[in-house]
Amino acid sequence: MNSLALDTSGDYCSLALWLDGEVTLREVLAEQNHSQMLLPLLDGLFAESGVSLSKLDGIAFGAGPGSFTGLRIACGIAQGLAFAADLPVAGICTLEALAEAMPGKQVIASLDARMGEIYHAAYEKHGDRWRQVSEPALCLPQQAPQVAGGGWIGCGNGFAVYAGELRQRYQGQLCHVVADAVPHAREMARLAVAVLERGEGCKAEAAAPLYLRNKVALKTFER
Repeated sequence: MNSLALDTSGDYCSLALWLDGEVTLREVLAEQNHSQMLLPLLDGLFAESGVSLSKLDGIAFGAGPGSFTGLRIACGIAQGLAFAADLPVAGICTLEALAEAMPGKQVIASLDARMGEIYHAAYEKHGDRWRQVSEPALCLPQQAPQVAGGGWIGCGNGFAVYAGELRQRYQGQLCHVVADAVPHAREMARLAVAVLERGEGCKAEAAAPLYLRNKVALKTFER
């Protein structure tokens, strides 16, 4: 199984090439320059690995939640590549990618959604698959969905921006917090292989970002 994963959901422009279990990662801190950096990085990754688009079995992208513009960039590039090579597409949730990077089997993933809110999901690992305990959602940190028991790992910058609120919400349930964790294409590539092997990839035209909210700024009266 050979696949490519792209992620531009946050500050990093991240690409990973999965070749029969070996991963090659390329990423740079792009901030607002993802569209200028993504294709040159991709060309370099293909050249270095000696792989062409025709050798891939599928394309994955960070579907979100995350930066609206970033999600559209990764989705659009993934669609274009998939159309060109007639490949299936796998949209990977950025919160699940955060969970995949953690060493434990119970993970609460949280990203800062701005406007006083967080993107949140909770996962438990069963075998080699993550099961949603709490599905991806937009919420206030003090109203984050509850989980049962202890031994949970908290990860993502939601735990940095709203450290007090989330630690209080999950008081006694967190064994470790990785507040500086960010989504990477490396984990998305690993998750995508399982999706593609199960035949659960979609056609390029059906790929879509996962936004979770429909506005990007507060109105004056809300502020």
